[in-house]
Amino acid sequence: MFSAISGLKSHQTMLDVTSNNIANVNTTGFKAGRTSFKDSLAQTQSGGSAPTGTQGGANAVQIGLGVQVGSIDNVMSGGALQSTGNVLDVAITGDGFFRVGSGAPPTLPTTFQYTRAGNFTLNQQGYLVTQDGSYVVGRDATGTGGTDKYIKIDDGGTNVAIGQNGAVTFFAPGATEPTVAGYLSLARFANQNGLERDANNRWAASASSGAEQVGTPGDGYGLTASGAVEMSNVDLASEFTNMITAQRGFQANSRVISTADQVLQDLVNLNR
Repeated sequence: MFSAISGLKSHQTMLDVTSNNIANVNTTGFKAGRTSFKDSLAQTQSGGSAPTGTQGGANAVQIGLGVQVGSIDNVMSGGALQSTGNVLDVAITGDGFFRVGSGAPPTLPTTFQYTRAGNFTLNQQGYLVTQDGSYVVGRDATGTGGTDKYIKIDDGGTNVAIGQNGAVTFFAPGATEPTVAGYLSLARFANQNGLERDANNRWAASASSGAEQVGTPGDGYGLTASGAVEMSNVDLASEFTNMITAQRGFQANSRVISTADQVLQDLVNLNR
């Protein structure tokens, strides 16, 4: 009965993860989760024995004591790109996460968050920000040798454009050549599956993910595509299959509890 209870709890967790994936099927830059199980401790009735001169040996006799959630993995595959036509919408084709943070310009943030949701906008001061007001952190040069900076479009700047190398350019009033406001910076991690989920399509570095490795689009990092956003990587067909699997597993463990209850009832009624 207690093994079945552990099965109920584990399949409920699987259903929770699946329902969260389905709820975020249209969330920009969302990465799906995946549940895996592992067995719990086993009760050993008799240990294994090696062959002797007269016996061939025997295997151990063990009874499992249930199941538990082994891991909830982050599925970091890329989502489909959706064209928007908005120049400030940026998608990453390849590895990397946009770096965002909070701070009063020109002071840079001390900690960063990471996102694949590139639906950016400009605030009233001309800084490139996310939809909830966090500043997008860029670089003053391409490659890995630049320094961090906020990306700001000067007053009166027109014809804003974002290139595949992350260069954010605009034309100042009366200028005939574009001005480079900065380059979008991207972060990579030794173990990107180890990133921890934050709210608002954000990720945070952890001891498992390792420290950020910062660069600009290209040269080992993904390229940026202006006028498009990356959609959720949730596969509805797989999620509905997982939902049915979780439901049937939950029902099967419920039936085990019902059967165990019936056995106990028969034992109680033996004196009749």
